[in-house]
Amino acid sequence: MRRQIIVMFCSLFLLLPGAAQAGTAVDRGALFKLEQGGHTAYLFGTIHVGAADFYPLEPRVMQALQRATVLALEVDPLGDPAKIVQAVREHGMYARGGGPASAELPVEYRQRLARLLRRYAIDDGAVAAMKPWMLASLLTVSEFAAQGYQASLAVDSWLSQQARERKLPVLELESVGGQMALFSGMSAAEQALFLQEGIAAIEDQEQAAQAREITDAWRKADAAALEALARKAADDGTFSGRFVQQVLLDGRNPALADNIVKLLAREKNSLVAIGVLHLVGTNSVPELLKQRGVAVERIY
Repeated sequence: MRRQIIVMFCSLFLLLPGAAQAGTAVDRGALFKLEQGGHTAYLFGTIHVGAADFYPLEPRVMQALQRATVLALEVDPLGDPAKIVQAVREHGMYARGGGPASAELPVEYRQRLARLLRRYAIDDGAVAAMKPWMLASLLTVSEFAAQGYQASLAVDSWLSQQARERKLPVLELESVGGQMALFSGMSAAEQALFLQEGIAAIEDQEQAAQAREITDAWRKADAAALEALARKAADDGTFSGRFVQQVLLDGRNPALADNIVKLLAREKNSLVAIGVLHLVGTNSVPELLKQRGVAVERIY
């Protein structure tokens, strides 16, 4: 599923607060009710980009937010900017004298990258110090913006803003540095391949088509379509596809489930919002929660 899954289902630390216009409140994504030891949490599946008509979220999500004593996110996009800057410097940028990312690419791909940078009006100098995986992520964000989906309108950002307006604490289940470390843990050759596959996905318009498929499934809370996307991700034999499935999903789901169990033990009522692909497919967070003794009910 390449870059689009990475952007939409894994926090990409490029999110900024943005205003959303009121739309129609309908079911979005996926929603589960969790119960253990007399405590209740609602588990909501998000995407990490958005559009103005995503909002407001439907009443059951908003009621869960109203009752909650804490909102839990993968990472808080409106959290401490210094932590994000530090993580970017540590994991997303070359040390002084390193780079640029294009140097890791075959000549053909350097030319193709240059064309995409011109398409998105990105200055070469602005990305010279970026590692290939970070540059690939920037290209993806730019392509999604071209398709009408903005990181500034991400569901996580919107929920975080709603929580702040209600003076509700926001808990992070992961850290931005930990998430970025998963990407920077790739070798230089793997990062170059990651970037090459991202360039190809944009050029052949695969990414644009799949962006529409993913956002349509989330907009309509289409459980069958979301499960089909999970199967596609599991069956993707590209390097990017294997990285997504093995590292970003299967590798993170157990710790996410463990942290949700800890949250349930502490808080009587909470709302947890994580990328929707963590909630579907085999070894999903809801399945892992069941294995940990949590009563799990899928609402939609």
